[in-house]
Parts: sequence; structure tokens; C-alpha cells
Amino acid sequence: MTRTLFSGGQVYDGTTHRAAPGDVMVEDGRVVEVGTGLDGDEVVDCSGGYVSPGFFDCHVHVTLDAPSVMQIIETPFSLQFYAAAANLRATLETGITTVRDAGGADLGIRTTVERGMIPGPRMQLSIIMLSQTGGHGDDWGVCGGDVPFFVPHPGRPSGVVDGPDEVRKRVRELVRAGADVIKVATTGGVLSPNDDPRHAHFRDDEIAVMTAEAAAAGLSVMAHAQGAEGIKAAVRNGVRSIEHGIFLDEEAIELMLAHDAWLVPTLHAPRAVIRAAEAGLPLPAAVVAKARDVAASHLDSVRRAHAAGVRIAMGTDCGVGPHGTNLEELGLMAAAGLGPVDALHAATGSAAALLGVDDDRGTLAPGKRADLVVVDGDPDDLEGVRERVRSVHLDGREVHRRVAP
Repeated sequence: MTRTLFSGGQVYDGTTHRAAPGDVMVEDGRVVEVGTGLDGDEVVDCSGGYVSPGFFDCHVHVTLDAPSVMQIIETPFSLQFYAAAANLRATLETGITTVRDAGGADLGIRTTVERGMIPGPRMQLSIIMLSQTGGHGDDWGVCGGDVPFFVPHPGRPSGVVDGPDEVRKRVRELVRAGADVIKVATTGGVLSPNDDPRHAHFRDDEIAVMTAEAAAAGLSVMAHAQGAEGIKAAVRNGVRSIEHGIFLDEEAIELMLAHDAWLVPTLHAPRAVIRAAEAGLPLPAAVVAKARDVAASHLDSVRRAHAAGVRIAMGTDCGVGPHGTNLEELGLMAAAGLGPVDALHAATGSAAALLGVDDDRGTLAPGKRADLVVVDGDPDDLEGVRERVRSVHLDGREVHRRVAP
């Protein structure tokens, strides 16, 4: 077999160790050696940059593009599947080699990528977010009509459920439809104008049923959770990751530590909403006001959680913001107190552990899958990483190379 050597630059290995000069040897799609002075049949020149495990984004929506009610009304139903193809390509080309779709993508989209029919990162699916009536995923409008972000179809049921019996059945339907993870909204949110991010949604018995049914199928649960009470309800009932975590209090942080739960901050998301509104996207005034309201609290919560030792994995909520801007989250996490190494770890080794694929990828070690990215510059510099991605590799095979200007 041909041995490909990634050589001449620094190596960031996906752990909390700093990058150092070195080489990575790849054969038959796997890393076979990491060290110095290695020799291969073919060489990928990494001089002036560094090689890293491919980045993870643990919270995307590949069927969405900065949605507004008017955009949804005017979008043909099937366009979402073609949009997903474009969004997956943009995500891969920015250096993201694994994503967890947090609602929207169905089994057909993942299968299309797996069969090589369209380029894209490796995918895990939640299919749809479970929401109580009047919750973050309930698209009822005060006009009396529904304008759903995700129209139910045979591969994607409605997510609105109430009571343990409805919850149990819907989780089983999602497992049947191919979900890799179950998603729930245990608080209100920003993009839903008629609820409050600080209010807790679902009761303990409903959340407990979700986690029990997921566990029976070998799956975990991720929770859209912004207010402290909804975060605590999720964690004490066995949810694996808290998405957003905007209003964490000390009790919530202690619970997350005790239950070994992850935080997926998505600092990118409210900033993307504000930018979209300023660019003229017709968003409800209540949505824009909530996005502005959460920004400072969000940074503070992430800073305190990290300082306490909560495990963090990178997620962006791209789909709310533009696909391909995912790596802006690295700089935002660093600014929230993580620093460069911990921010990179959140996007590689820690994210792989959250998604349960750390035995396969996420770090550079012999036997691991050679999903790699080569980035110009120094790994301590997290500004403009997207524009500095030189090449992207899946199983050691180059799938994207930046065109020189």
C-alpha cells in the first residue's frame, strides 16, 4: 500500500497537548505513525502550517439556511434536500469532517453522503427535535396557522409531543427512522418568538422516558437547553449534552460535572441571528431582541463552565448562520476562556468522545481514521481559520484543496 506522509509542519494531535513539529504517516486510510523523521511514498507538504484531526461540528442543521418565516413560506418542500447537498459541501470544505445534525436531515441525506453521491462530512442524525406544545419546536403562530421549519414527511415525523406515552412512541419512531441521537428542547429558545429561553419545558417524567427509550436503543440524548432550570432537568434525567447552555447557574454546572455531561456552546448562533437581522433578513422583533439579550450571559456561562471543568465540544448551529462559517466558533470559544488548545480539543478529541467515535477518529494516533485537515499558520492563532484551511482529507484521501488567489 502507498504510504502518504504529512510532513514539514506542526502536528496538533487532537488532545490537550500543544502542537509540535512532526510528521503523520497514513496508509490504507488510517494513521500508522506519528513522529519525526518519517519517510513515505508520497508527501503532503505541511510547511508553514499544521496538520490536525478533521474538525467536528456537533450541532448543525444542514437543511436550513438562515431561516425566516417568509423564506420558509416561499421555499418549495423538496428544495431542502438540494440545499443540504450544497451545505454539506461547504461544511466539508471548511475543514469539518464530522457533523451531528441537530434536526432536519433524514436518513436519505446521510445515506447519500455515505454512498459518495454528494461530498460531505460524516454524519450523525437526530432527525427532529422533540418539543412540548408551545415549546421551541412548536411552529404554531398567533395568526392561528403553522409555518414549520421542518415539514413532517415519512422520514421525519413531527416533534411536538406531550406526556410520557407520546414521548415514548415518538422516540421509538425516531429510532426506526434512523436517528443516531435523540434531541429534546427542555427550554424555550431564540428563534421561536412565543416562548422564553429561561422557561423549563417538559417535566421530569417525560425527559426520563426519552433517555430510557434512547438508552434501550443504544443512543444518547442531546438537549436544546438555555435556561438553568431546563438544563438541570435535562442533566438529572440523563441527557448527555447540553446545547447552548446560555443561563448556567452554579447548581447546573455542578450537576453537569456530577453526571459527566458535555456543553456544546454554539456561541456562533445568536451572533448569526443578529448579523442576519442587520443585513435585512425579516425576523420577528422578539427573536432579534432575544438574540441580543443572551449574548453576554452566553459568554459568561461558557467561561464559568470551562473553569469548573465541564467537558466542552464544538457546535455552531450553522443553518441558523451560514454554512461554511463553522470555524468562527473556535475563536469565540477561545475568547470565552478556553484558549487555543482547549478550543481545538473541543473541535476534535472532545467532540469525538461526545459522539462516541473516539476509538475511530478525533485524535492522531496509530490505527485512527485519517480524517485530517492542513491549516496554514500557527495553531495558537484561531482568527480566520476558515480562510487558512489548505486541504481536507477523508481516510487520507484529499477531498478539498484551497485554490490559491
